[in-house]
Amino acid sequence: MAIEHFHDEPTSLEVAMRSCCPRCGEGKLFKGFLTLADRCDRCGLDLSFAEPADGPAFFVMTGIGIVVIALFAWIAVVWQPPIWFHFVTVFPALILGCLGTLRPVKAWLVAEQYIHKAEEGQWASLGGHGEGGFGLRGRAAERQSED
Repeated sequence: MAIEHFHDEPTSLEVAMRSCCPRCGEGKLFKGFLTLADRCDRCGLDLSFAEPADGPAFFVMTGIGIVVIALFAWIAVVWQPPIWFHFVTVFPALILGCLGTLRPVKAWLVAEQYIHKAEEGQWASLGGHGEGGFGLRGRAAERQSED
């Protein structure tokens, strides 16, 4: 008995590694190096929902920076190479590491936004500050109603 493989939506990791559409897994996610496409060229998914903002840059710079600088510090203590060695190795490692991981991280964040149906935050109520059980008055009112 043959087992058929049904194509499901790709995981966020698959989207990150292949830079593909988070719905169909086939179309291109980017129209430039970091510019998102307007819509998927295969399934037509409108990608206007995707707004990872500065998240990818922050995660990439933080992660790559910690790894490269930790390695730089270890090499500096253990081998004590000349300063030119650090200029020749550390700066290219930082630049190439950031550029090499920025696109997959951005694709991953877009996939996470799609999977979790992320959207812009909206107010539940306007002018209702202090209502409910979070403020001091709200807690006091709750205690009085319990008594």
